[in-house]
Amino acid sequence: MAVSWYPIRSNFVAVQWAGWSPGVLIRLDRTQPLRAQLESALRDWIRAGRLSPGERLPSSRVLAAQLGVSRGLVQEAFAQLRAEGYLATRSGSATRVADVPAAPTAPAGPPSSPAAPSLLTDFRAGVPDLGSFPRADWAWAQREAAKTASTADLGYGDPRGSAELREVLAAYLRRVRGASADPKDLVICSGFAQGLILALHATGVHRVAFEDPGYDAELLAVADWLGVEAVPVPVDDQGVDVDALKASGAGAAVLTPAHQWPAGVVLSPARRQAVASAGAFIVEDDYDAEFRYDRDPVGVLQGLASDRVLLTGTVSKSLAPGIRLGWVLCPPALTEKVTSLKAVLDRGSPHLDQLALAALLRSGRYDRHLRRMRTVYAARRATLVHTLAAAAPTVRLSGLEAGFHAVAHLPEHRSEAKVIAAARARGVALHGMSSHRSDGAVSPPQLVLGFGNVPEHIIRETIPLIADLLR
Repeated sequence: MAVSWYPIRSNFVAVQWAGWSPGVLIRLDRTQPLRAQLESALRDWIRAGRLSPGERLPSSRVLAAQLGVSRGLVQEAFAQLRAEGYLATRSGSATRVADVPAAPTAPAGPPSSPAAPSLLTDFRAGVPDLGSFPRADWAWAQREAAKTASTADLGYGDPRGSAELREVLAAYLRRVRGASADPKDLVICSGFAQGLILALHATGVHRVAFEDPGYDAELLAVADWLGVEAVPVPVDDQGVDVDALKASGAGAAVLTPAHQWPAGVVLSPARRQAVASAGAFIVEDDYDAEFRYDRDPVGVLQGLASDRVLLTGTVSKSLAPGIRLGWVLCPPALTEKVTSLKAVLDRGSPHLDQLALAALLRSGRYDRHLRRMRTVYAARRATLVHTLAAAAPTVRLSGLEAGFHAVAHLPEHRSEAKVIAAARARGVALHGMSSHRSDGAVSPPQLVLGFGNVPEHIIRETIPLIADLLR
């Protein structure tokens, strides 16, 4: 049996593909009528959604040549499918898939509940001002990277990442965060989650301590994936409880000392010294420390114990999560282990994007962007404080020394879940502290209010809408 295959590749970019759309293979059995097979194949793919409305088909000449059939046969098949409404052509344009009406839906069931109102805003924490991403600077940096990249830069290269970025980034971490940073001990990664995987794997521990309240289940799943036991350790207004940390028996701890996530407290000087002198490895998440307001900058814990602290950072808060670039500054004894796993996972993060980030850092545009965003977030922070004080004066805010989220302490008689549900019914998305507690406790009732991606006028308009729920 002779069979012909031809992949059709259209100009339509399917949403699940980053480049061209997936090909569709035509299979022709030479012992059966060819035109009927061609019509049936195209008809079935359009019905199944494998060819989408507006997708361009090859010309009849090209398709006929590839299939080894006459052009007239292909034209007749196209004409039949146009008559049936599956294809469409316009003068001077290619044959395309028509907008085929969807099949009739099943009879409606019982009346559904009213649709939830569209959100006026979402006070989700951890989201920077995405609209302020420095598009022009990033485009300039990408052009610089493409223009200056060497031939070697386009290969796989060092799994640790671009030597240029590591050099510039090490200088930045020494200057701005007080880190003990050597470029050879920096490993570029794809965001914090991968950095956490690299760091925990390198320590080789079987039990790791996490702050409580702390990360949500998605990040804690990293420990499960690695086969490491995750132990919650309580946090108070001085930061992580060091005595509880020591009693946990954990060989490593994941901490956010500069601005605890999500409580917002700063690890006290005495506890910093106690943690630094303890024997466990520390994975330090330095996620938003560039944005400080009421206090002097807090240096990284890594600067006190560079032989045991793996410092992780990203540009997810300073630029945008979509950049997917971060780093792990390793103790020299663990650099090779971190590098080896990075090589196994993906052989290195996107090199041209690393060169673009290096260009931003080297040119001063990155610092300029941070200065501008500090002003933006400080204004939103002030607006939140003043608006909430006027609308719900009994609600106390904490954790405002850095970053772009705050903790709102609700009256004891309020139910965190009911407040969140009622606010959403009014078009305002709120998020509770209970989702960050290891036991899911709903008391004391608290909200984690992110204002990074909420403009000032939206804060002023939406807080009064829910003020009675908070009081």
